[in-house]
Amino acid sequence: MWRVYLAVLLLGIAYGLAVAVIALHLDARGFDERAIGRLAVWFASGIVLLAIPAGKLVAKFGGKSVLTCALVGYAASVIVFPMLHSYEAIGALRFVDGACSVCAWVSCETILLRRSNATNKAQVMSLYAMSIAIGYVLGPILANGIAHVFPLTAAFYVSGAIALASATYVGLRLEPEARDAPETVIDAFDGEPRVATQTRAIDLLVRIKTSCFATFAYGYFEASVVLFLPLYLAHEKGIAREQTIAIPAFFAAGMLLFSNVAGRLGDRFGHLLVMRVLACIGGSMVLGFVVLSSFASMAVAVFVAGATLASISPVSLALQGVVTERRDYDRANAIYNAFYAAGILVGPFVSSVVFARFGGAAMLVHLALLWAAFIVFAYACSADDPASRARGRSTPVPAAVAFDPPSSPSLDA
Repeated sequence: MWRVYLAVLLLGIAYGLAVAVIALHLDARGFDERAIGRLAVWFASGIVLLAIPAGKLVAKFGGKSVLTCALVGYAASVIVFPMLHSYEAIGALRFVDGACSVCAWVSCETILLRRSNATNKAQVMSLYAMSIAIGYVLGPILANGIAHVFPLTAAFYVSGAIALASATYVGLRLEPEARDAPETVIDAFDGEPRVATQTRAIDLLVRIKTSCFATFAYGYFEASVVLFLPLYLAHEKGIAREQTIAIPAFFAAGMLLFSNVAGRLGDRFGHLLVMRVLACIGGSMVLGFVVLSSFASMAVAVFVAGATLASISPVSLALQGVVTERRDYDRANAIYNAFYAAGILVGPFVSSVVFARFGGAAMLVHLALLWAAFIVFAYACSADDPASRARGRSTPVPAAVAFDPPSSPSLDA
Protein backbone atom coordinates (compact mmCIF):
# COMPACT_ATOMS: atom_id res chain seq x y z
CA MET A 1 0.00 0.00 0.00
CA TRP A 2 2.85 2.41 0.76
CA ARG A 3 4.27 1.79 -2.69
CA VAL A 4 0.93 2.80 -4.15
CA TYR A 5 1.04 5.95 -2.04
CA LEU A 6 4.53 6.80 -3.33
CA ALA A 7 3.46 6.28 -6.94
CA VAL A 8 0.42 8.49 -6.35
CA LEU A 9 2.62 11.13 -4.70
CA LEU A 10 4.74 11.35 -7.85
CA LEU A 11 1.61 11.48 -10.00
CA GLY A 12 0.24 14.24 -7.77
CA ILE A 13 3.41 16.30 -8.29
CA ALA A 14 3.02 15.82 -12.03
CA TYR A 15 -0.64 16.91 -11.82
CA GLY A 16 0.25 19.90 -9.63
CA LEU A 17 2.87 21.13 -12.08
CA ALA A 18 0.51 20.96 -15.03
CA VAL A 19 -2.61 22.25 -13.27
CA ALA A 20 -0.79 25.30 -11.90
CA VAL A 21 0.07 26.61 -15.36
CA ILE A 22 -2.48 25.15 -17.78
CA ALA A 23 -5.01 28.00 -17.58
CA LEU A 24 -2.28 30.64 -17.86
CA HIS A 25 -0.68 28.75 -20.75
CA LEU A 26 -3.96 28.56 -22.66
CA ASP A 27 -4.75 32.20 -21.86
CA ALA A 28 -1.36 33.21 -23.25
CA ARG A 29 -2.12 31.23 -26.41
CA GLY A 30 -5.24 33.35 -26.94
CA PHE A 31 -7.96 31.02 -25.67
CA ASP A 32 -10.80 32.79 -23.85
CA GLU A 33 -12.75 31.49 -20.81
CA ARG A 34 -15.28 29.59 -22.91
CA ALA A 35 -12.61 27.90 -25.01
CA ILE A 36 -10.73 26.88 -21.87
CA GLY A 37 -13.96 25.46 -20.46
CA ARG A 38 -14.61 23.50 -23.65
CA LEU A 39 -11.10 22.04 -23.55
CA ALA A 40 -11.82 20.79 -20.04
CA VAL A 41 -14.85 19.02 -21.52
CA TRP A 42 -12.52 16.99 -23.73
CA PHE A 43 -10.56 15.93 -20.65
CA ALA A 44 -13.72 14.93 -18.82
CA SER A 45 -15.02 13.06 -21.88
CA GLY A 46 -11.97 10.83 -21.75
CA ILE A 47 -12.72 10.05 -18.12
CA VAL A 48 -16.41 9.41 -18.76
CA LEU A 49 -15.87 7.09 -21.72
CA LEU A 50 -13.03 5.14 -20.08
CA ALA A 51 -14.34 4.97 -16.49
CA ILE A 52 -16.43 1.80 -16.90
CA PRO A 53 -13.92 0.06 -19.25
CA ALA A 54 -11.18 0.91 -16.72
CA GLY A 55 -12.92 -1.25 -14.13
CA LYS A 56 -13.08 -4.13 -16.61
CA LEU A 57 -9.40 -3.68 -17.50
CA VAL A 58 -8.43 -3.82 -13.83
CA ALA A 59 -10.52 -6.96 -13.35
CA LYS A 60 -8.89 -8.63 -16.36
CA PHE A 61 -5.24 -7.51 -16.24
CA GLY A 62 -4.76 -6.44 -12.62
CA GLY A 63 -4.22 -3.06 -11.02
CA LYS A 64 -0.44 -2.98 -11.49
CA SER A 65 -0.50 -3.48 -15.26
CA VAL A 66 -3.26 -0.95 -15.85
CA LEU A 67 -1.64 1.60 -13.53
CA THR A 68 1.74 1.32 -15.25
CA CYS A 69 0.27 1.80 -18.72
CA ALA A 70 -1.91 4.68 -17.54
CA LEU A 71 1.06 6.54 -16.07
CA VAL A 72 3.07 6.13 -19.28
CA GLY A 73 0.11 7.41 -21.29
CA TYR A 74 -0.34 10.44 -19.06
CA ALA A 75 3.38 11.25 -19.25
CA ALA A 76 3.28 11.16 -23.04
CA SER A 77 0.20 13.39 -23.22
CA VAL A 78 1.55 16.08 -20.89
CA ILE A 79 4.92 16.19 -22.68
CA VAL A 80 3.25 16.67 -26.08
CA PHE A 81 0.71 19.22 -24.77
CA PRO A 82 2.81 22.45 -25.09
CA MET A 83 3.86 21.48 -28.62
CA LEU A 84 0.29 21.74 -29.92
CA HIS A 85 -1.43 24.96 -31.01
CA SER A 86 -4.80 24.19 -32.59
CA TYR A 87 -7.95 23.75 -30.52
CA GLU A 88 -8.70 20.37 -32.11
CA ALA A 89 -5.27 18.91 -31.40
CA ILE A 90 -5.24 20.15 -27.81
CA GLY A 91 -8.77 18.81 -27.28
CA ALA A 92 -7.81 15.36 -28.58
CA LEU A 93 -4.79 15.27 -26.31
CA ARG A 94 -6.86 16.32 -23.32
CA PHE A 95 -9.17 13.40 -24.09
CA VAL A 96 -6.20 11.01 -23.90
CA ASP A 97 -5.09 12.73 -20.68
CA GLY A 98 -8.49 12.06 -19.10
CA ALA A 99 -8.61 8.46 -20.30
CA CYS A 100 -5.19 7.68 -18.81
CA SER A 101 -6.01 9.51 -15.59
CA VAL A 102 -9.19 7.58 -14.87
CA CYS A 103 -7.42 4.27 -15.50
CA ALA A 104 -4.80 5.30 -12.93
CA TRP A 105 -7.43 6.32 -10.37
CA VAL A 106 -9.53 3.16 -10.70
CA SER A 107 -6.39 1.02 -10.45
CA CYS A 108 -5.11 2.71 -7.30
CA GLU A 109 -8.48 2.82 -5.57
CA THR A 110 -9.23 -0.82 -6.28
CA ILE A 111 -5.81 -1.94 -5.03
CA LEU A 112 -6.17 0.05 -1.82
CA LEU A 113 -9.77 -0.93 -1.05
CA ARG A 114 -8.92 -4.59 -1.53
CA ARG A 115 -5.95 -4.34 0.83
CA SER A 116 -7.80 -2.44 3.56
CA ASN A 117 -10.26 -3.84 6.08
CA ALA A 118 -13.76 -2.78 7.07
CA THR A 119 -12.70 -0.58 9.99
CA ASN A 120 -10.02 1.59 8.37
CA LYS A 121 -11.13 2.26 4.81
CA ALA A 122 -11.54 6.02 5.32
CA GLN A 123 -8.10 6.25 6.88
CA VAL A 124 -6.56 4.25 4.01
CA MET A 125 -8.29 6.38 1.38
CA SER A 126 -7.40 9.59 3.23
CA LEU A 127 -3.73 8.61 3.02
CA TYR A 128 -4.30 8.11 -0.70
CA ALA A 129 -5.80 11.59 -0.91
CA MET A 130 -2.95 13.00 1.16
CA SER A 131 -0.42 11.51 -1.24
CA ILE A 132 -2.08 13.33 -4.12
CA ALA A 133 -2.38 16.47 -1.99
CA ILE A 134 1.34 16.52 -1.19
CA GLY A 135 1.96 16.38 -4.91
CA TYR A 136 -0.49 19.22 -5.53
CA VAL A 137 1.39 21.29 -2.92
CA LEU A 138 4.84 20.56 -4.30
CA GLY A 139 3.78 20.81 -7.96
CA PRO A 140 2.72 24.47 -7.94
CA ILE A 141 5.78 25.37 -5.87
CA LEU A 142 7.99 23.75 -8.50
CA ALA A 143 5.94 25.41 -11.24
CA ASN A 144 6.44 28.80 -9.62
CA GLY A 145 10.19 28.25 -9.48
CA ILE A 146 10.28 27.05 -13.07
CA ALA A 147 8.25 30.07 -14.22
CA HIS A 148 10.89 32.42 -12.80
CA VAL A 149 13.71 30.75 -14.71
CA PHE A 150 12.20 29.06 -17.77
CA PRO A 151 9.13 29.52 -19.98
CA LEU A 152 5.85 28.13 -18.61
CA THR A 153 6.02 25.26 -21.10
CA ALA A 154 8.98 23.78 -19.19
CA ALA A 155 6.58 22.84 -16.37
CA PHE A 156 4.80 20.39 -18.69
CA TYR A 157 8.05 18.64 -19.59
CA VAL A 158 9.04 18.27 -15.95
CA SER A 159 5.54 16.95 -15.20
CA GLY A 160 5.90 14.29 -17.88
CA ALA A 161 9.31 13.23 -16.58
CA ILE A 162 7.95 12.77 -13.06
CA ALA A 163 5.00 10.73 -14.36
CA LEU A 164 7.44 8.48 -16.22
CA ALA A 165 9.40 8.04 -12.98
CA SER A 166 6.19 6.97 -11.26
CA ALA A 167 5.43 4.46 -14.02
CA THR A 168 8.94 3.03 -13.76
CA TYR A 169 8.64 2.68 -10.00
CA VAL A 170 5.28 0.89 -10.26
CA GLY A 171 6.59 -1.45 -12.93
CA LEU A 172 9.67 -2.39 -10.90
CA ARG A 173 8.52 -2.28 -7.28
CA LEU A 174 4.76 -2.84 -6.96
CA GLU A 175 3.97 -6.52 -6.53
CA PRO A 176 1.12 -7.93 -8.66
CA GLU A 177 -2.20 -8.44 -6.94
CA ALA A 178 -3.21 -11.92 -5.88
CA ARG A 179 -6.31 -13.00 -7.76
CA ASP A 180 -9.30 -13.63 -5.48
CA ALA A 181 -10.79 -17.09 -5.38
CA PRO A 182 -14.41 -17.24 -6.57
CA GLU A 183 -16.71 -16.17 -3.73
CA THR A 184 -19.31 -18.72 -2.66
CA VAL A 185 -22.62 -18.28 -0.87
CA ILE A 186 -25.15 -20.73 0.52
CA ASP A 187 -28.22 -21.03 -1.66
CA ALA A 188 -31.33 -20.10 0.35
CA PHE A 189 -33.45 -22.79 -1.35
CA ASP A 190 -31.39 -26.00 -1.28
CA GLY A 191 -28.58 -25.10 1.11
CA GLU A 192 -25.89 -25.84 -1.47
CA PRO A 193 -22.89 -23.57 -2.04
CA ARG A 194 -23.04 -21.45 -5.17
CA VAL A 195 -20.55 -19.08 -6.82
CA ALA A 196 -21.58 -15.53 -5.95
CA THR A 197 -22.68 -13.37 -8.86
CA GLN A 198 -21.87 -9.70 -9.28
CA THR A 199 -24.38 -7.14 -8.05
CA ARG A 200 -26.48 -5.65 -10.83
CA ALA A 201 -25.19 -2.28 -12.02
CA ILE A 202 -28.42 -0.47 -11.11
CA ASP A 203 -28.42 -1.99 -7.60
CA LEU A 204 -24.78 -1.04 -7.20
CA LEU A 205 -25.55 2.54 -8.25
CA VAL A 206 -28.44 2.79 -5.78
CA ARG A 207 -26.18 1.54 -3.02
CA ILE A 208 -23.42 4.11 -3.70
CA LYS A 209 -25.58 7.05 -4.86
CA THR A 210 -24.53 9.41 -2.06
CA SER A 211 -20.85 8.77 -2.77
CA CYS A 212 -21.54 9.36 -6.46
CA PHE A 213 -23.25 12.70 -5.80
CA ALA A 214 -20.34 13.72 -3.56
CA THR A 215 -17.73 12.96 -6.19
CA PHE A 216 -19.84 14.60 -8.92
CA ALA A 217 -20.04 17.79 -6.84
CA TYR A 218 -16.33 17.70 -6.08
CA GLY A 219 -15.38 17.09 -9.71
CA TYR A 220 -17.67 19.94 -10.82
CA PHE A 221 -16.21 22.26 -8.19
CA GLU A 222 -12.57 21.27 -8.61
CA ALA A 223 -12.49 21.54 -12.39
CA SER A 224 -14.25 24.91 -12.30
CA VAL A 225 -12.06 26.41 -9.59
CA VAL A 226 -8.78 25.17 -11.05
CA LEU A 227 -9.55 26.81 -14.39
CA PHE A 228 -11.36 29.98 -13.41
CA LEU A 229 -10.35 30.99 -9.88
CA PRO A 230 -6.89 32.16 -11.05
CA LEU A 231 -8.55 34.17 -13.82
CA TYR A 232 -11.11 35.59 -11.36
CA LEU A 233 -8.35 36.65 -8.98
CA ALA A 234 -6.27 38.19 -11.77
CA HIS A 235 -9.07 39.94 -13.68
CA GLU A 236 -11.52 40.99 -10.94
CA LYS A 237 -9.45 41.08 -7.73
CA GLY A 238 -6.29 42.57 -9.20
CA ILE A 239 -3.99 39.85 -7.87
CA ALA A 240 -0.75 39.30 -9.80
CA ARG A 241 -0.71 36.30 -12.09
CA GLU A 242 2.47 35.01 -10.47
CA GLN A 243 0.66 34.82 -7.12
CA THR A 244 -2.32 32.94 -8.56
CA ILE A 245 -0.01 30.04 -9.45
CA ALA A 246 0.25 29.27 -5.72
CA ILE A 247 -3.54 29.00 -5.22
CA PRO A 248 -3.73 25.22 -5.93
CA ALA A 249 -0.99 24.70 -3.35
CA PHE A 250 -3.07 26.33 -0.58
CA PHE A 251 -6.07 24.18 -1.52
CA ALA A 252 -3.97 21.01 -1.49
CA ALA A 253 -2.27 21.99 1.76
CA GLY A 254 -5.64 22.14 3.49
CA MET A 255 -6.53 18.74 2.14
CA LEU A 256 -3.14 17.39 3.18
CA LEU A 257 -3.42 18.52 6.79
CA PHE A 258 -7.06 17.57 7.40
CA SER A 259 -8.04 14.66 5.15
CA ASN A 260 -6.64 12.03 7.52
CA VAL A 261 -8.49 13.62 10.43
CA ALA A 262 -11.68 13.62 8.35
CA GLY A 263 -11.12 9.98 7.50
CA ARG A 264 -10.73 8.99 11.13
CA LEU A 265 -13.85 10.95 12.06
CA GLY A 266 -15.75 9.24 9.25
CA ASP A 267 -14.68 5.78 10.42
CA ARG A 268 -15.79 6.59 13.94
CA PHE A 269 -18.94 8.72 13.64
CA GLY A 270 -20.26 7.91 10.17
CA HIS A 271 -19.01 8.87 6.75
CA LEU A 272 -22.11 10.65 5.49
CA LEU A 273 -22.48 12.78 8.63
CA VAL A 274 -18.87 13.95 8.30
CA MET A 275 -19.37 14.66 4.60
CA ARG A 276 -22.37 16.90 5.34
CA VAL A 277 -20.43 18.91 7.91
CA LEU A 278 -17.46 19.30 5.57
CA ALA A 279 -19.72 20.44 2.72
CA CYS A 280 -21.38 23.04 4.96
CA ILE A 281 -18.07 24.57 6.04
CA GLY A 282 -16.51 24.37 2.59
CA GLY A 283 -19.53 25.87 0.86
CA SER A 284 -19.36 28.83 3.22
CA MET A 285 -15.72 29.34 2.24
CA VAL A 286 -16.67 29.40 -1.44
CA LEU A 287 -19.12 32.22 -0.71
CA GLY A 288 -16.32 33.93 1.17
CA PHE A 289 -14.30 34.18 -2.03
CA VAL A 290 -16.82 36.74 -3.28
CA VAL A 291 -16.36 39.25 -0.46
CA LEU A 292 -12.66 38.79 0.25
CA SER A 293 -10.17 40.98 -1.60
CA SER A 294 -6.62 40.55 -0.28
CA PHE A 295 -4.45 37.69 -1.43
CA ALA A 296 -3.74 36.64 2.17
CA SER A 297 -7.44 36.31 3.07
CA MET A 298 -8.16 34.48 -0.18
CA ALA A 299 -5.31 32.08 0.56
CA VAL A 300 -6.82 31.29 3.98
CA ALA A 301 -10.26 30.69 2.45
CA VAL A 302 -8.78 28.41 -0.21
CA PHE A 303 -6.90 26.53 2.51
CA VAL A 304 -10.09 25.93 4.52
CA ALA A 305 -11.99 24.95 1.37
CA GLY A 306 -9.30 22.39 0.61
CA ALA A 307 -9.37 21.07 4.16
CA THR A 308 -13.12 20.49 3.95
CA LEU A 309 -14.32 20.00 0.38
CA ALA A 310 -11.28 18.04 -0.79
CA SER A 311 -11.53 15.79 2.28
CA ILE A 312 -15.02 14.73 1.15
CA SER A 313 -13.49 12.68 -1.66
CA PRO A 314 -11.63 10.05 0.45
CA VAL A 315 -14.51 9.83 2.93
CA SER A 316 -16.99 9.19 0.12
CA LEU A 317 -14.67 6.53 -1.31
CA ALA A 318 -14.56 4.87 2.10
CA LEU A 319 -18.37 4.91 2.36
CA GLN A 320 -18.54 3.28 -1.05
CA GLY A 321 -16.06 0.60 0.05
CA VAL A 322 -18.07 -0.14 3.17
CA VAL A 323 -21.44 -0.59 1.44
CA THR A 324 -20.17 -2.67 -1.50
CA GLU A 325 -18.78 -6.17 -1.52
CA ARG A 326 -15.20 -7.01 -2.39
CA ARG A 327 -16.05 -8.60 -5.72
CA ASP A 328 -17.76 -5.34 -6.81
CA TYR A 329 -14.92 -2.93 -5.93
CA ASP A 330 -13.59 -2.51 -9.48
CA ARG A 331 -17.07 -1.87 -10.92
CA ALA A 332 -18.08 0.43 -8.04
CA ASN A 333 -14.88 2.45 -8.46
CA ALA A 334 -15.54 2.70 -12.20
CA ILE A 335 -19.08 4.03 -11.62
CA TYR A 336 -17.80 6.38 -8.92
CA ASN A 337 -15.15 7.84 -11.22
CA ALA A 338 -17.69 8.16 -14.03
CA PHE A 339 -19.69 10.51 -11.81
CA TYR A 340 -16.52 12.39 -10.93
CA ALA A 341 -15.84 12.75 -14.64
CA ALA A 342 -19.39 13.90 -15.25
CA GLY A 343 -18.76 16.69 -12.77
CA ILE A 344 -15.54 17.62 -14.56
CA LEU A 345 -17.42 17.47 -17.86
CA VAL A 346 -20.34 19.68 -16.85
CA GLY A 347 -18.64 22.01 -14.36
CA PRO A 348 -16.21 23.97 -16.55
CA PHE A 349 -18.76 24.33 -19.33
CA VAL A 350 -21.47 25.76 -17.07
CA SER A 351 -18.97 27.79 -15.05
CA SER A 352 -17.48 29.31 -18.20
CA VAL A 353 -20.92 30.44 -19.34
CA VAL A 354 -21.76 31.90 -15.92
CA PHE A 355 -18.33 33.56 -15.72
CA ALA A 356 -18.61 35.11 -19.19
CA ARG A 357 -22.17 36.38 -18.75
CA PHE A 358 -22.40 37.32 -15.08
CA GLY A 359 -18.82 37.47 -13.77
CA GLY A 360 -16.67 35.47 -11.40
CA ALA A 361 -18.72 36.26 -8.29
CA ALA A 362 -21.84 34.69 -9.78
CA MET A 363 -19.80 31.65 -10.76
CA LEU A 364 -18.66 31.19 -7.15
CA VAL A 365 -22.22 31.58 -5.84
CA HIS A 366 -23.49 28.87 -8.15
CA LEU A 367 -20.72 26.54 -6.88
CA ALA A 368 -21.82 27.19 -3.30
CA LEU A 369 -25.41 26.33 -4.27
CA LEU A 370 -24.19 23.01 -5.65
CA TRP A 371 -22.73 22.09 -2.25
CA ALA A 372 -25.98 23.17 -0.61
CA ALA A 373 -27.83 20.75 -2.88
CA PHE A 374 -25.46 17.95 -1.85
CA ILE A 375 -26.10 18.65 1.84
CA VAL A 376 -29.86 18.37 1.30
CA PHE A 377 -29.48 15.17 -0.74
CA ALA A 378 -27.10 13.60 1.79
CA TYR A 379 -29.51 14.39 4.63
CA ALA A 380 -32.45 12.91 2.73
CA CYS A 381 -30.42 9.74 2.06
CA SER A 382 -28.80 9.51 5.49
CA ALA A 383 -30.03 5.92 5.87
CA ASP A 384 -27.52 4.92 3.19
CA ASP A 385 -24.78 5.33 5.78
CA PRO A 386 -24.38 2.21 7.99
CA ALA A 387 -23.72 4.47 10.97
CA SER A 388 -27.20 5.99 10.67
CA ARG A 389 -28.80 2.58 11.13
CA ALA A 390 -26.35 1.76 13.88
CA ARG A 391 -27.46 4.78 15.91
CA GLY A 392 -30.91 3.27 16.21
CA ARG A 393 -29.59 0.09 17.81
CA SER A 394 -29.14 -0.42 21.51
CA THR A 395 -25.48 -1.43 21.09
CA PRO A 396 -23.32 1.06 19.17
CA VAL A 397 -21.76 -0.33 16.03
CA PRO A 398 -18.69 1.25 14.40
CA ALA A 399 -19.55 3.09 11.20
CA ALA A 400 -17.33 0.90 9.07
CA VAL A 401 -18.78 -2.44 10.16
CA ALA A 402 -22.46 -1.64 10.57
CA PHE A 403 -23.48 -2.36 6.99
CA ASP A 404 -26.36 -4.79 6.85
CA PRO A 405 -27.97 -4.34 3.44
CA PRO A 406 -31.39 -5.83 2.86
CA SER A 407 -31.64 -8.84 0.54
CA SER A 408 -27.88 -9.37 0.24
CA PRO A 409 -27.54 -13.19 0.07
CA SER A 410 -23.75 -13.34 0.20
CA LEU A 411 -23.49 -11.19 3.34
CA ASP A 412 -26.44 -12.93 5.01
CA ALA A 413 -24.68 -16.24 4.45
